[in-house]
Amino acid sequence: MIGSQAKPILDRRIRLSLLGCGRISRNHFRSLEELSDDLELVGACDTDPARMEQDFVPTDAPRFERLGDMLATAEPDIVAICTPSGFHPKQTVEVARAGVHVLTEKPMATRWKDGLRMVEACDDAGVRLFVVKQNRFNATLQLLRRAIQEKRFGRIHMATVNVFWTRPQEYYDSDGWRGTWELDGGAFMNQASHYIDLLDWLVGPIDRVSAMTATLGRDIEVEDSGVMNVRWRNGALGSIAVTMLTYPKNLEGSLTILGETGTVRIGGVAVNEIQAWEFADEREYDEQVRAANYETTSVYGFGHPAYYRNMIEVLRGKAEPETDGREGLKSLEVLIATYLSARDGKTVSLPLEY
Repeated sequence: MIGSQAKPILDRRIRLSLLGCGRISRNHFRSLEELSDDLELVGACDTDPARMEQDFVPTDAPRFERLGDMLATAEPDIVAICTPSGFHPKQTVEVARAGVHVLTEKPMATRWKDGLRMVEACDDAGVRLFVVKQNRFNATLQLLRRAIQEKRFGRIHMATVNVFWTRPQEYYDSDGWRGTWELDGGAFMNQASHYIDLLDWLVGPIDRVSAMTATLGRDIEVEDSGVMNVRWRNGALGSIAVTMLTYPKNLEGSLTILGETGTVRIGGVAVNEIQAWEFADEREYDEQVRAANYETTSVYGFGHPAYYRNMIEVLRGKAEPETDGREGLKSLEVLIATYLSARDGKTVSLPLEY
């Protein structure tokens, strides 16, 4: 079993350090606070000391400006990596070689070979690699996943995703790495990454993709908008439309699945509202549909604590990871295929390597 060389942590709190104190780290610090009975924050690290003085960074967290210093001094069991995406591979390798588990934000990498390198490094070191896919824990998507597993749709015919959000120029200008190929990726790689993950997790392995991308309204290297057609191995067809140019604010993050005996649409700003739930049969949990809806002003949702709970159970030897490195590679592979298709103007078949 991958990662099984490490002994379960049973008799104490798990020591966690956090690398990168940008906007997404807020969700991680909140999760740590909520799960403080099982987790101990032993370090916060950022190359910009000012970031570590933000109000959501615990005041008692030891501060570090270098990852190597934090690994040596804080002696964490696991490091949560919340840095720009292009830094994840190098930092994952450094953490793994120190014999420390890794939890990395999405996307795990911006290049296919780097994602493979991350998995290999953690395998070689005998440590776990967790890739955050917190949307899987949304109550709305958990109900949908159950319906799919119980085959309530019959044969799935079509699945469509819309990600109609807005990222103003000021967002990209706020940090030099944003909107770059090397460290960020575009609307597909960054903002729609979790939605790409849902395509495989819910509907199944993808057979081929055909994509077009464009930079229509922002002064950045990468795309601010794109569309992609998808064919799954099970024969289903689908599409995903993404833009960061919606006026004047985030409008929709939605998923619609159409099958021979079922129709479901989950909408809202971040798949937080079940707007259609129709099946040929009835199940007792259909009554939970309305209760599963929740209000949110954040596109991140509220799945980070649930993801952390799974990580805790894994490190205690009581569970398997919801999304490990190999699971993370699935969505990265689709993302890379998307960019290859858009660049070369052709349909790209999966897998990328045989």
